[in-house]
Amino acid sequence: MKDRKGTAAKGEDARKARLAEALRTNLAKRKAQTRARRAGDADQRPQGIEAAQAKPEG
Repeated sequence: MKDRKGTAAKGEDARKARLAEALRTNLAKRKAQTRARRAGDADQRPQGIEAAQAKPEG
């Protein structure tokens, strides 16, 4: 019979590895976005409180 503690530890390690990989991927994506924004014109999308409070046209 296998020890449940060992199985849980393996699952936890796998979860940590998945989360770490997702974090690295997200960080790389954000860095690429920042570089792209720095290289080109400023982003023209409405963001923040002003965008949330703006009434949609129509």
